Amino acid sequence: MKSVLVAGEINVDLVLQGYSEFPVPGKEVLVDDFAMVLGSASAIMAMGLARLGTPVGFAGRVGEDLWGRFCLDEMAGRGIELSRVIRGGGLKTGITVSITSPRDRALVTYLGAITALTAEDVPDAALAGMAHLHVSSFFFQDGLRPGLPDLFARARRAGLTTSLDTGFDPSEKWDSGLQAVLRESDLFFPNEVELRAIAGCDDPAEGLRRMENGRTRVVAKLGRDGAMTLEGDRVLHVPAFPVETIDTTGAGDSFNAGFLQRWLAGAPLPECLRLGAACGALSTLGLGGTARQPTLAEAEALIRSRG
Repeated sequence: MKSVLVAGEINVDLVLQGYSEFPVPGKEVLVDDFAMVLGSASAIMAMGLARLGTPVGFAGRVGEDLWGRFCLDEMAGRGIELSRVIRGGGLKTGITVSITSPRDRALVTYLGAITALTAEDVPDAALAGMAHLHVSSFFFQDGLRPGLPDLFARARRAGLTTSLDTGFDPSEKWDSGLQAVLRESDLFFPNEVELRAIAGCDDPAEGLRRMENGRTRVVAKLGRDGAMTLEGDRVLHVPAFPVETIDTTGAGDSFNAGFLQRWLAGAPLPECLRLGAACGALSTLGLGGTARQPTLAEAEALIRSRG
């Protein structure tokens, strides 16, 4: 089985779930539940891959603090190889407060060590033995972003394939060298908001066509509308799997894990999309992004159950 290196951010999520009304300044509201869980798109994606049985290594930075130790213990518990993680250096581990409901969520993040990782922290030696390199949260990773085109190019020369998930751009400029990275990317995983902003149109199929660069396969995550990609001129679409959602945190990252697991195995694109959709759906059945990520058997059972 092909091994994946994930390079990116590690932070803890404090999840407040089930609000009756969203908080506004000067007012306190109550929630139904709370959990402290491993957060960050990169770490959640890595956890999802490991849960599916894919060998995963991680390159990142954390503070030498309670939050960092918690995150690394969670990742080690799922079998992720952490020798490439740099600890300490006077940094604080990042924290995200997630205020969530079955309908939607809002996030407040302290970036901390997230911005400190650089491409130089992922030397060629860190790529040895790996088949694929994935990076998430492009717009949050100020230190990694400038060197990411070169890192992906180095990975490609070393025989790795590459994938990128930008996440949301807090500045809403949707640039910061993104196109240069995409020219070195085999896969790109935007959600519907990100695709609309980057491609400049509301129709996802047209957005996929506008994103064509002759190299990168763009896989659009469309929430309740499923997922979509292009095969030549043809639009491939799979519907979402309806489930009784508890928390949508990390659903897109779990989708990435499912799609990538099948794609690395050389499966047809519809199978990649279906496993991604199943993993994304099942991950919403628990609080936080990693508690209910499925095994491969669980995801395949959901696919079979829906015909």
